[in-house]
Amino acid sequence: MQKTFIKARLSWDNLKRQTKRVLCNTEGDQITGWLIVVLLVVVVGAFFLATYQNSIIELWNGIVGRMRTVFGI
Repeated sequence: MQKTFIKARLSWDNLKRQTKRVLCNTEGDQITGWLIVVLLVVVVGAFFLATYQNSIIELWNGIVGRMRTVFGI
């Protein structure tokens, strides 16, 4: 158990170091890359929300309706 904890801790520290290195890098190419990724995520998310809006509403209402019947709310 102790070895697993130590491995997890080392992995976590390594991840933090790499994340800090990536986020502190102010080179234009990397910042542009991150902006493109964020833009793509927003555009794809907006597309899916617009396309499947009715399905999402029906699914949500189904979940809430099931919770009401199960818990008697």
